[in-house]
Amino acid sequence: MKVLSIETATERGSVAVLHDGELLARRVEGAANHSEAILRDVRALLAEAGLGVGDLDAVAFGAGPGAFTGVRLACGIAQGIALAADVGVAAVGSLQALALQTGAARAFVATDARMGEIYCGAFEVDTEGVPVQIGALRCATPVEIDLPAGNWFAVGSAFKVWPEVLQERFMGRLLGCAPEHMPRAEEVARLAAVAAARGELLAAEHAAPLYVRDKVAFTTAERLARGGRA
Repeated sequence: MKVLSIETATERGSVAVLHDGELLARRVEGAANHSEAILRDVRALLAEAGLGVGDLDAVAFGAGPGAFTGVRLACGIAQGIALAADVGVAAVGSLQALALQTGAARAFVATDARMGEIYCGAFEVDTEGVPVQIGALRCATPVEIDLPAGNWFAVGSAFKVWPEVLQERFMGRLLGCAPEHMPRAEEVARLAAVAAARGELLAAEHAAPLYVRDKVAFTTAERLARGGRA
């Protein structure tokens, strides 16, 4: 299985190539650099792996939720490469990729959504080692977030931005916490390989970002009401 993956849902972007079980990856720091660096790094990674676009079996991207510009960028590049290679696309949830990164059997993923809100979701690993989403993904304020029953490993930037609020709400029910982790192209590639094996790839024209939040900006009054800054 040969999979190219792109993850730019956060300011820490990355690209990866999964080539018959071996992963090659590169980091792209700073959201402003993503559009300039992604195609360059894709070409470099494919060359390092000794592959051409026509050798790929699938193209994947981190579908979010995350930065709107970033997930649209990743989707557009993935679609273009997939069309050129005549292969399917895997739109991999960025929170699912974070859950896989932890290696935990039960992961509660919460990332900073800006505007005083958090993207979050709970995942349990299935018999094939794949994190499966439990319930719906949410975008809500820290005080509105509920932890599902039981104990969970916590991961995501929300635990760095809102440590006191979240730790207090989930006191005694977290098995551990990894606030520094961000979605990576490596896990996106691994989940895409599973999707390909299950016959779950999409035609390039049907691939789309995962939007959990409908509204992309609040007024000053709305930000202040949610505890944010004017």
